[in-house]
Formats: sequence, structure tokens, C-alpha cells
Amino acid sequence: MCNPFMLRSSKEGTLELILTHLLPLIGAGLVAGFLAGLLGIGGGIVTIPVLVLVYRKVGMPEAWLMHIAIASSLTAIIATNTSSVFAHHRKQGVDWSIVKGWWFVVALGAVLGSFFAKGLKTAELVYFFATLASLVAIKMMLPFDRWKLGSELPSSKARFVAPGLIGFFSAIMGIGGGSFSVPYMTLYSVPIHKAVGTASLIGLVVSVSAGIGYLIGGWGITGLPSGMAGFIHLPSAFTVAIAAVLMAPVGAKVAHMLPRTVLSIVFGIFLVVATIKLVSGI
Repeated sequence: MCNPFMLRSSKEGTLELILTHLLPLIGAGLVAGFLAGLLGIGGGIVTIPVLVLVYRKVGMPEAWLMHIAIASSLTAIIATNTSSVFAHHRKQGVDWSIVKGWWFVVALGAVLGSFFAKGLKTAELVYFFATLASLVAIKMMLPFDRWKLGSELPSSKARFVAPGLIGFFSAIMGIGGGSFSVPYMTLYSVPIHKAVGTASLIGLVVSVSAGIGYLIGGWGITGLPSGMAGFIHLPSAFTVAIAAVLMAPVGAKVAHMLPRTVLSIVFGIFLVVATIKLVSGI
């Protein structure tokens, strides 16, 4: 079977992806955008499994399959989190002081994570993603919100360790970091709605920084399909981003209206199913 990316012109390869796989990409973007607004996550944990399935069908090079999915997811997250930040800010749900103290360390960790990911094979990245996604799923399905480590965030030099790790692991997974930063902030008594809104801004820092890292890391690699900027596949990233931006304000609105216990459990179940699907495809 011919590879639609490698053997066709750039224009035809782009049309193949956009037209044939438009619905799953839009669907992933809508769900990711809603969850970005609702839970403060970037949505990559939703979009990456979908992107991997789509990329396999259209003949993306297997050696860089997961790298492209992660990089494209992070690019889409830039738009998603921007929309989510504005929506939460209008409801006074963003603690800018937290991000002011964290942003540089988060950005540094994200860039280092993107460079580290380049040295991993697709299978290794899948297992890395699956492991951390499973841990997030457990957190989402169990009542950990009542656990506390302190009444306020750490103020010693050690306060930079967690933000740096959040940026590092988020870049490797292709997520905005809310899956890590929201639990971390709530463990130190940051109100849940404030943590969700602040996580959107942290996710914006992660996605921009890691996206630049994947752009540089994939630049000049031979054998990549058309429509690429480094490891970023622009057509699919833009398709997901447009759909996500439409739904992020809706999720943010719901976040300030309803308890999220049921949705958290459903989201955790989705992560388990998506993780099994990813691993089974190796």
C-alpha cells in the first residue's frame, strides 16, 4: 500500500489527513478542549492516542510516530490553554503569583524533557506515556483530593524541584502538565478551582517551551512527511487546536458550576482504555 505522505505531493498528503480523518481529529480536539477548561489539563492525554491511531493509518514513519504525536499535541495545547486561561481569568480562577515563581523552572524542565524524548524510541515513549497515564488514571478515579501535605506551597529552595519535574515529564508525555500540577497544588491547600485555572497557565508555559524543543529537535530529520515543522505536523495540530479552542471556555464554565467527581472517574476509565489501545498497537 502506498504511503500517502512519502509518495504524494505535499498538498495531497495534507488533504489526505484532513479530509479522511477529520472527524476523529475534531472529536479529540473537542474533548481535549472541554477537559482543558474543566480540569486544567492540556488535553494531550486525550489527543495523543487519537493522533497515534490516525498517523499509523496514513503511514507516518514508525520510528518517529510517537514523537510527532507528542509534538503536534503540544502545539495544539498552546491554543487550548490560551483559551482556557482567558476563561478562568475572567472568573478570577488564575493565581498569577504561583506561575510568576514557577514559569522559568517549568520552561527549563519542558525544554530538557523534549530533548530527552528525542533520544527515546517510539515504543519506549509509548510505555513511558502509558505508565504515567495509568498513574494519572488512578489519581482521577480515587478520592485523593482530601490528602494534604501542607497549608501552603513550599517556599524554600526545594520549591523549584516539583515545577521543574512537572515541565520535564509533561514534555515527554506531550501534555500541558495539569495532570501533575493540579494534584500538587491541591496537596498544598490551593483551592481546587484556583488550581485548575492556574494549571491552564502553567500548561501554556509547558506547551510553548516543549513545542520549541520538539521543533528544534526534529528539524532536518530526513524521511518525515509533508506539512512538518520539526516534529510538529501542522495540519493535524491546527485541526485539533481549532476544535479544542471552541470547547475550552465551555469546560471552564462547567468547572465553576458542578462537582467533578463523576467526570473524573469517567476520564480515568478513558485513560485506562486509551493506554491499553496504545500499548497493544506496538
